[in-house]
Parts: sequence; C-alpha cells; structure tokens
Amino acid sequence: MTDVKANFSTESAEDLKRLIREIPDFPKPGIIFYDITTLLKHPEGLRRTVDGLAAQLQGIKVDTVVGIEARGFIFAPALAYHLGAGFVPVRKPRKLPAERASITYELEYGQDTLEIHRDAIGDGHRVIIADDLLATGGTAKAVVDLVESLGGKVVGLVFVIELEFLNGRRRLEGYDVRSLIKYQS
Repeated sequence: MTDVKANFSTESAEDLKRLIREIPDFPKPGIIFYDITTLLKHPEGLRRTVDGLAAQLQGIKVDTVVGIEARGFIFAPALAYHLGAGFVPVRKPRKLPAERASITYELEYGQDTLEIHRDAIGDGHRVIIADDLLATGGTAKAVVDLVESLGGKVVGLVFVIELEFLNGRRRLEGYDVRSLIKYQS
C-alpha cells in the first residue's frame, strides 16, 4: 500500500466543502444538489480529496476497489492505485460485454439495476466500495449485496460526501463506512 501523507481533519473537510457548488431546487424543488464538478476542476481540491480518501483506508488489506457508476469511477481507480489494488466498475445495465451478475433495487420513486462482470470478484476477495455520495444508502447496499453474491468480502465503503440527515449508514450497519465531507441538512 502506498504511504499517503494526508492529515485529513475537520478543517480540511470545511476547505473542500467551500469548493463544492450548492444548487438549490435541483433536480426538484426542496432539494439541494451538491455539485462536485467545481471540486474536481480544482487541482489541489481533487488531490486532497483522493489523498483524504486513501488516508482513511490506510492499514486495510484490499484486493479490489469497486467504483459505482458514474462518479465512483472518478475516485475508485485513484484509490486502487494508492492501495495497490485492482479496480472494478459496477455499471448500469447493458454496458458490460462479458457475463454479468445484476441486482435490481428500490429507489425513492421506482427501481434501478446495476451490473458487474461475474469474474470481477473472486471468493474471499477483500473489497472497498467507493462512490462520491452516501445519501439513503440504497445504491451502496445493492453493491454490497452484489459483491457478496460473488463471494467477495466488503471490508469498507468510502464516500466523498455523506448526507447524514438521510441516514444512509442505517442500511449499511455492520460495515465500515467512512466519508470525508458531511452535511447535516
């Protein structure tokens, strides 16, 4: 595992929060959308985000980092590099060319489906799941179930942003869940 010299603190999280654009009433009235594109375009902000995520995972033995489409693809490969692990994408339906395992799960208003190559995770593989956002936890829990259905062991989940007021951790009880930036409301 690569040594990460990031000393991530509450002050660091507040610095990164200032780089995130808040868009009220998107995608619908009453919702604040936390747009990370403004963080991603900032070289130091991006570096500190990736280093901060990697620092939270130091000391954890990992075989594979799974990234959730789409913004998990931004962070998961960089984390895999830091951790000396492989990267595996979890995609929306009909995007992967080889034999796939899939899971359909409930959203607030409907259903969604995610897929992974069947040969991407082996029995006993130690897996970190990475994404940009933990909200209600539904998508993350679906990916946990998908990884475990292939014999993988989820040793942690890591998120850039956590919307604590939506209680996503509740769906992930029993798993090591970490996040850099937390919003209370």
